[in-house]
Amino acid sequence: MTDAQTLIYAELAELARTLGHVHRLMLLEQIGQGERPVERLAELAGLTVANASQHLQHLRRAGLVESRRDGKRVLYRLGGGPIVPLLAALRRQAGHRRAEIQGVVADSLGRPEQLVGLSREELVEWLREGGVTLLDVRPEEEFALGHLPGAVNIPVEALERRLAELPPGQEIVAYCRGPYCVLSVEAVAALRARGFAACRLRDGFLDWKAAGMEVAD
Repeated sequence: MTDAQTLIYAELAELARTLGHVHRLMLLEQIGQGERPVERLAELAGLTVANASQHLQHLRRAGLVESRRDGKRVLYRLGGGPIVPLLAALRRQAGHRRAEIQGVVADSLGRPEQLVGLSREELVEWLREGGVTLLDVRPEEEFALGHLPGAVNIPVEALERRLAELPPGQEIVAYCRGPYCVLSVEAVAALRARGFAACRLRDGFLDWKAAGMEVAD
């Protein structure tokens, strides 16, 4: 192996070390939804601001995130390069190596069949044919940062009181952050219990972006 090859592998190992922390992956997942201030990122990840800032500095040095100052706030966004596909690939590998993760999530909700979901390709075909309502059940702030074109946003905790906003007689496809996000699973369960025809998108918003699909804001 040449020195140049060794250097490349050393860079890969350093990147892997940077990513090898649960809190950094959680922060990247949240930043992938859109630019956010460090205080909000800390809240979403369940960290102190100081701890979140420390992890963000590691990610920034690795080029995985970038920051800018907006008055007194420091905002973080994803860095350049295929970071969203990288996160999606990590999730796919985790799903391949640890299929029991899906079983644990499914068992916790008692509806394993709902985790199978609709593929991106199937959703595109359904939307092309019409008669489908695309439902984003993430929090409003995440929807505002970016969402699938044509989606209606009703956060899962507001679904019960806003059912009247959903058109009757249409298939509802719910989506959230990703394949292991349970928000869409909970939404589908609630909708089916009230007589709606509903299913979930197998992937989430980040996977949709990673595939180069159109995103609305």
